[in-house]
Amino acid sequence: MNTPENASPRQRLKALLAIPDSQRSEAQWDEIFELEITLAPGNREDDARQVQRERPPVAAPGAPKPNPGGGQGKRPPRRFKKRPKVEAT
Repeated sequence: MNTPENASPRQRLKALLAIPDSQRSEAQWDEIFELEITLAPGNREDDARQVQRERPPVAAPGAPKPNPGGGQGKRPPRRFKKRPKVEAT
């Protein structure tokens, strides 16, 4: 199958997924797997750059740590009590 080199990976994946499973060649399956891995959220280059920008700067040693929660601690986990079994009489 001739594919233009300038097609985006998403368009190429969409075109490959349009082919019925039983009619796909091994090369097409391999390309699908490669594109899915490349386009996975954790593997995108844009996401990696954004994560680096979102990281807070490292504080100097001895500097007071900011408290984003406003001084309130986390609420303790809620405990559920089991109801006693009712015996039929």
